[in-house]
Amino acid sequence: MQQVTYTEDNIRSLDWREHIRLRPGMYIGKLGDGSAPDDGIYILVKEILDNCIDEYIMGYGKQVEITVEDGLVEIRDFGRGIPLGKMVEAVSKMNTGGKYDSKAFKKSVGLNGVGTKAVNALSAFFKVESIREKKSKVAEFEVGEIKKNQKIVKTKESNGTRVVFRPDASIFKNYKYRLEHLELQLWNYAYLNAGLKLKLNGKTIYSKNGLLDLLTNRTNPDNINYPIIHLKGHDIEVAITHRQQYGEQYYSFVNGQNTTQGGTHLSAFKESIGSTIQNFFETKKKKKYDTKDIRTSIVSAISISVEEPVFESQTKTKLGSINIAPGGLTVRKFINDFLSVELDNFLHKNPKVAEAIEKKVIQSERERKEIAGIKKLANQRAKKANLHNKKLRDCRIHYNGSSKKHSEEDKLGTTIFITEGDSASGSITKARNVQLQAVFSLKGKPLNCYGMTKKVVYSNEEFNLLQHALNIEDGLDGLRYNKVVIATDADVDGMHIRLLLLTFFLQFFPELVEANHLYIFETPLFRVRDKNKTFYCYTEKEKKNAIEQLRGKPEITRFKGLGEISPKEFGSFIGEDIKLEPVILNDDLDIDNLLNYYMGKNTPSRQKFIINNLRYELDELDDENEIEEMSTLATDAIK
Repeated sequence: MQQVTYTEDNIRSLDWREHIRLRPGMYIGKLGDGSAPDDGIYILVKEILDNCIDEYIMGYGKQVEITVEDGLVEIRDFGRGIPLGKMVEAVSKMNTGGKYDSKAFKKSVGLNGVGTKAVNALSAFFKVESIREKKSKVAEFEVGEIKKNQKIVKTKESNGTRVVFRPDASIFKNYKYRLEHLELQLWNYAYLNAGLKLKLNGKTIYSKNGLLDLLTNRTNPDNINYPIIHLKGHDIEVAITHRQQYGEQYYSFVNGQNTTQGGTHLSAFKESIGSTIQNFFETKKKKKYDTKDIRTSIVSAISISVEEPVFESQTKTKLGSINIAPGGLTVRKFINDFLSVELDNFLHKNPKVAEAIEKKVIQSERERKEIAGIKKLANQRAKKANLHNKKLRDCRIHYNGSSKKHSEEDKLGTTIFITEGDSASGSITKARNVQLQAVFSLKGKPLNCYGMTKKVVYSNEEFNLLQHALNIEDGLDGLRYNKVVIATDADVDGMHIRLLLLTFFLQFFPELVEANHLYIFETPLFRVRDKNKTFYCYTEKEKKNAIEQLRGKPEITRFKGLGEISPKEFGSFIGEDIKLEPVILNDDLDIDNLLNYYMGKNTPSRQKFIINNLRYELDELDDENEIEEMSTLATDAIK
């Protein structure tokens, strides 16, 4: 074994820029290309917006304007502006900020003086302008190094701060801002700060009723069992209802931060909802319902304010605080005290709502008992199958349940590919990163489960094994992979399997999709090459461009199955440059209507849709095989 020296020469001191750029995951979580809402480029936006929100909370500035174009982001608030004499230090000197000694900022998210500096260091271009009392100062940076430090000048602009930045493409490879992710991010800010007006590329995002608006916009009124319960107290706000879908869905926030991974407050919220409703019916009707049945199909939101919050990482996606304030109540007791009084009072005052809740709980209880026997046998089969059949080629790091030695960036990078057949799974398995990437192999086409009860999940071997591989039987708390990727062939059968899997997740585990964990894997359709150069093309247009760039007669390969792509080639498709299309549900989307339209028995309306929206003109296709394939795809879809 080679001996490694350890002397004074091994000790290095990095300046703030070097450290952030060397370890970006410590500051912004995973990097990503913008396909996921928690990718680093959105954390950069969030870090600047958090400062704007703090100004609004303090009573300064009722509007924030955000412009995103060609990867360049501009954010302008109308708060007090950064003190001009300290503006440069505020964006470029670590542990420098105005929130350390101010009691008014104790419930702020950005307490550590890091966020804006991280944006600066990770941006190819960063410009900050502060306007205070008719005076303005501008400074410009490149990868955190100051390039221009202009003098203070007079201005007629309103007070506030303007930040313009372009993420560094050498760190954020092939990045692209998706407006749907940004819009969702801004809506969360609006719901948590009723009255604040946010503008994204000119579109106004505004909420008057806080979390009530959040649940109203994210549930179909025809799909909920009773009007949304909306309760507000000092430092706490909740909204609760049940819907006609499987799974539990929670939106949780702390000090305006969307805690996508939950934490102490979400655990307490779930526990308190169950115990409060359980106690209500036990007292009123002498019936003790199981809290699992009470929470089944619930959709709810909670927002709390905590003094000097402790998060489990710089990205602040999981609350670790035990107490609501130093020396004060525990978070658990604070939430339980509120719900045990306010929710209980609401149920007594609104007997029709209480009746609707009980009806839903009884329905869940009945279904749970019906599948109890099947579930036990299915779980035994799943355990045996995982041990012997090896349908799951697991990775070593997991999204939940991993030891603390693994970084948040690693956990966020965990992925499972759901493939069809041994050949496809074999190629991915040989090319994958065994630390972070798992593979689950399907056997044949899954069942069209639309309209079926959850009994089918345990009765169907493939569905049961998939549910166990993901560990989502009891919700997302145990989800083992951050990204669940449907990786099917680029042919008719592959498209069919993709639709069937989407139906499975939307029907039984909609919270997985709503929490932005589901993706579609994009592989190249063609390889165009000569002796000197190779192009991988994802569209007909890219193929034609590649042919034009290569002289002579290039070799053209049409990949119809993942198994046709060699493991060596696959390595480049599932590495840093992986192309994933997120499955995004719009706020106004009715999942049941969507599934009924595409997967139910309504052939005439689907036929009309396909005829009117067929994407490819047959005369644009290159050969008879492609024409036949598109015709088959259309025919199958109509069926």
